[in-house]
Amino acid sequence: MNSLRHIAFIMDGNGRWGKKRGKSRNYGHLKGVEVIRKIIKGSIKLHIPIVSFYVFSSENWKRPKKEINFLFNLIESYFSKEIQNVIDQGIKICILGEKKNLPKKIKKTLRRVELFTKKNKKIIVNLAINYGSKNEILNSLKKIKKNVNIKNLEKNLYTKNMPDPDILIRTGGQKRLSNFMLWQLAYSELFFLNKLWPDFKLKDLSRILRIFKKRKRNFGAI
Repeated sequence: MNSLRHIAFIMDGNGRWGKKRGKSRNYGHLKGVEVIRKIIKGSIKLHIPIVSFYVFSSENWKRPKKEINFLFNLIESYFSKEIQNVIDQGIKICILGEKKNLPKKIKKTLRRVELFTKKNKKIIVNLAINYGSKNEILNSLKKIKKNVNIKNLEKNLYTKNMPDPDILIRTGGQKRLSNFMLWQLAYSELFFLNKLWPDFKLKDLSRILRIFKKRKRNFGAI
């Protein structure tokens, strides 16, 4: 049976979900946050050590400013209301991405959340915000003065000291990685779902885990 240490999620389809219901794209993002909460709660029950969510990519700055502002306000609002609940559940929040380019208010919020949850050990929740995998790899290489090798490169990734994802789940019907964890996903089991992120349920996660446990993972061997 395959061991499970880390699941990564590309949460595609929030905006389309909202529009399909005659609402705004932002309404879809709002509902998407509820799904994240349920998945984290379910992952704790399933004893999954690490989950990673692709929240905002380095390419998402091309979206309308109104939508970007809504997303950042949503993050700030959630943590201002839920920080104690996050702490009480034993959730450790880690931010993956280039924080320096984020607005001051959201940077302050994210620093606060990481600080207040750093001693929690029940589950690690990685939030990839202003994240781009190509830049992550390039920045890692720039930090290595000599002895460029796999070990030293991995030491300088955002996910240093974490196992690579065993599973990637992408909702929304697209079959691509969208500049997410290109290095870390080299040997991950990939699951692409047609349903949009707000429709993703714990039963979908349980089904994927059952399939994963039966798969033979060779990692280049026979």
